[in-house]
Amino acid sequence: MKQTTLLVLSIVVLAGWSAVAADKVITPARISKEDISGKIFDRPDMIKETHDGNTTLDVTTLLSSDQKFSSGMYRSGKTRFEITEPYGVDEFMFFLEGGVTLTSSDGSVQVIKAGEGVTIPREWTGVWKTDGYTKIWVIYSEDGSGL
Repeated sequence: MKQTTLLVLSIVVLAGWSAVAADKVITPARISKEDISGKIFDRPDMIKETHDGNTTLDVTTLLSSDQKFSSGMYRSGKTRFEITEPYGVDEFMFFLEGGVTLTSSDGSVQVIKAGEGVTIPREWTGVWKTDGYTKIWVIYSEDGSGL
């Protein structure tokens, strides 16, 4: 009798869990042509920050269930950062407008323009300089920090 009750209780609990899991629909994260034209920055979840006179706009379109991978769009004005500690995340960026000059700590220079992409490894150090840009970004962080 106890085993039958336990089995029935287990089936009811699992069936309830399955119904809850089935209610949550997982869909791909899309960035539409309208979003790319700038409409994405009208979303209510857009994060706007201003530091040293530069305003940035950031929208996360996906945060993975393990919170180690994310993607979105970002817009920034003129900035220059000296990155003396490792970058901290692996990030792919595709520039829609503007661009960036990346000077690695060994002195090598890469200029990334609109229509081009770059991947920065988490160990990278150097100087990030831009007159402004809009990019699509994809980030992986093994420990989930920096997302």
